[in-house]
Amino acid sequence: MGSLEAERTTVGWAARDPSGILSPYTFTLRNTGPDDVYIKVHYCGVCHTDVHQVKNDLGMSNYPMVPGHEVVGEVLEVGSDVTRFTVGEIVGAGLLVGCCKKCTACQSDIEQYCKKKIWNYNDVYVDGKPTQGGFAETIIVEQKFVVKIPEGMAPEQVAPLLCAAVTVYSPLSHFGLKESGLRGGILGLGGVGHMGVIIAKAMGHHVTVISSSDRKKKEAIEDLGADAYLVSSDTTSMQEAADSLDYIIDTVPVGHPLEPYLSLLKLDGKLILMGVINTPLQFITPMVMLGRRSITGSFIGSIKETEEMLEFWKEKGLTSMIEIVNMDYINKAFERLEKNDVRYRFVVDVKGSKLIDQ
Repeated sequence: MGSLEAERTTVGWAARDPSGILSPYTFTLRNTGPDDVYIKVHYCGVCHTDVHQVKNDLGMSNYPMVPGHEVVGEVLEVGSDVTRFTVGEIVGAGLLVGCCKKCTACQSDIEQYCKKKIWNYNDVYVDGKPTQGGFAETIIVEQKFVVKIPEGMAPEQVAPLLCAAVTVYSPLSHFGLKESGLRGGILGLGGVGHMGVIIAKAMGHHVTVISSSDRKKKEAIEDLGADAYLVSSDTTSMQEAADSLDYIIDTVPVGHPLEPYLSLLKLDGKLILMGVINTPLQFITPMVMLGRRSITGSFIGSIKETEEMLEFWKEKGLTSMIEIVNMDYINKAFERLEKNDVRYRFVVDVKGSKLIDQ
């Protein structure tokens, strides 16, 4: 179809201030062009990052803000240069909607590390208009940042994969940790953590869930299939598990000591940080030096990795544990998410919600 030239009005739910309370908000989408895909949002996952952003926890929030970056929807219209997608197709869009396309990261197909990347909300697009996210009726995304969804995958299941699942898949792939037989730890059993258990088990790993209490032991082992469960405050069990893990995926989004977990790693083991934390983390250097261990980080995943992860997910016949809610429940969902009271990812049924006149 031809270039989309006119701005379009849409409605979403936005935060107006650091209270983080969302309510209906009518706004215009950015100017669109020949490379753009106009999408009707069906489902959007809810991530802990959304809470951080609406409450200005990182000190860089701009309002009004429509959050939501795990978007699945139907293509309504495409620009004249769009070749990968067609009207009526169900597609996905994640956290990024722009990059420079010239730097080393972009040229290496890891655009999530581009210094000029553009977030799908709480950012400014190249035309100067603010970006807004997937808690909205429609969105417009450049085709480069839209992903194909394998046929037969349930759209509500796909939504949380576009951030939570690829966030785990990317470092396992990049650091050469996909081979079967490895022993991995998942620190924190929230939205990303539960994806970590599912994906690592599907790769044939022995998986230990590490948590601050035994409250989630039953579900970790019986529902998600973890092989072992460690309570971090149980000194005896932690000592017995020392030097036993090839890697730990640390999903905890609040400040915490690193030493107890570094001690669990084997020689050359990796502690992979994924939680967004706005306070410094500390450790003593011998914990790293004496085991030649690494503390590293990883940020979401590329478009290429996202599509690879979706194919892996379908091939293995995996399912995540989600709770579907309507948009008028979103403020309650945020409250529950802060209390870690969700098993394990909220997904908003945007298509089935009444976005205005609640």
